[in-house]
Amino acid sequence: MTSPTTSTSSISGLVSNMDTTTIISQLMQIESRPQTLLKTQLTTSQNQAAAYRDINSLFASLSTAADALTQSSSWNLTKASSSSGSVAATATAGAQAGTVSFSVDALASGHALISDAAQKWGTATTAFGLGTLTLTKSDGSPYTKSDGTVVGPITPTDVDGDGTISLSDAVAAINAAGVGITASAVNAGNGFQLSLSSTATGLASGFQLATSSGTVGFTVLNQAADAKITLGAGGPTPTAITSPTNTFSGVLSGTSFTVSQAATTATVTVTSDPDAVAGKVAAVVAAANAVLNKIKANTDSSTGSTAPLKGDYSLNQLAGQVLDAVSSMVGTSVLDASNNPISSSAGSNGLQLTKDGTLTFDAAAFKTAFAANPALVQAVFSGAYAAGTDGTLNTPDDTITTQGVGARLKTLATMASDKATGMLTSLANGQDTRAKDIQSQIDDWTTRLALRQQTLTDQFTAMETALGTLKNQSSWLTSQIASLPTWSSSSK
Repeated sequence: MTSPTTSTSSISGLVSNMDTTTIISQLMQIESRPQTLLKTQLTTSQNQAAAYRDINSLFASLSTAADALTQSSSWNLTKASSSSGSVAATATAGAQAGTVSFSVDALASGHALISDAAQKWGTATTAFGLGTLTLTKSDGSPYTKSDGTVVGPITPTDVDGDGTISLSDAVAAINAAGVGITASAVNAGNGFQLSLSSTATGLASGFQLATSSGTVGFTVLNQAADAKITLGAGGPTPTAITSPTNTFSGVLSGTSFTVSQAATTATVTVTSDPDAVAGKVAAVVAAANAVLNKIKANTDSSTGSTAPLKGDYSLNQLAGQVLDAVSSMVGTSVLDASNNPISSSAGSNGLQLTKDGTLTFDAAAFKTAFAANPALVQAVFSGAYAAGTDGTLNTPDDTITTQGVGARLKTLATMASDKATGMLTSLANGQDTRAKDIQSQIDDWTTRLALRQQTLTDQFTAMETALGTLKNQSSWLTSQIASLPTWSSSSK
């Protein structure tokens, strides 16, 4: 008798003709539903953390822009203009307003020398032959380095190692001295000459060169000179002013101007710059609107909204506080004609709220109000704040010492966006923690589901094996029965 064989094939439905692979896949889809829900929760937490951080960065920008409004320099912005295209003028914040007229008598120049035509070298690699070199200032005093050490005689060395100290070696030695003098070997067509020039301009840039051996003269290519202007030229008391460069600073406090052409006249005028002041306020408005629009987009609770922070109460409350900081009245120390304090608001000075919950800024109205009463407008938009109990500015416990839109927005934005304890930082970190916990659960489910799938695969494989065994046994029995002798009823 032949023993039945056992099938160990794991091919899907080999014996049963069932699609066991699909059955296992469908069973695993059911088994993995908890993990699928966790993955959805993970995506939600990650999206919420990203949204909080986006809003947080915009609040940080608002804090910076609002802080600028609290600085007095932002309210003393000036601009400089020049009557001449050859004179460029710039003014810093707080520059003295005024006008100055002058004539440009001379431009600044550096010093430059070249060896006389009688002393030439055949090539740049021709032996130098003049020994050591001594550079001194035009008054004969030595050069000193930044550490105070005196620059002594310069001794050229054989840089290329060809056995000859050449003109090129002397050029390299001068350039390496670090005294603000650049040397070069100039090809004059019938030989080379040594050229030297100062890197700086002005009378003090003049210099002399002496050699320890040989005789060589130098021709002045360019004489060191200061730039010179004259105020009140042609008047009874002209005033000459010089500068080692073509830029003059401090003629008007906080203003500098650069001249580029001699024998010209110019008038430089410094005035207040209301456009620049309005630009500071406009920057705050833009930063605040960016915050408000981002909050609105991320908290939209309308039907069908997919906003990651849909209906978030904390963010909606923050948006309301931004609008309150702008719209609330400001009591100031500015007095009216009867010596009574004047209260005002941003709304009466060009900055108003819109019906859609953002801000709009009328720069023209602002500049009109600023021209009429600059102290009042500054008081409304500026304000001041001070460090809280931690003694450090720009932290969430800062307090407002003088009311003003800038101070209000600055303290609010800092409280929201502080990188250590800011509300938005805490909310984002909270979602990070939640996402980390969810990811851990997802990983656990991955292990659990892998084991479950292996169990189902083993079970169906065992079933197929058992069915294969039964089928083989059935075939064997059928063949045995068929082999039995046939008995006829008529047989005797």
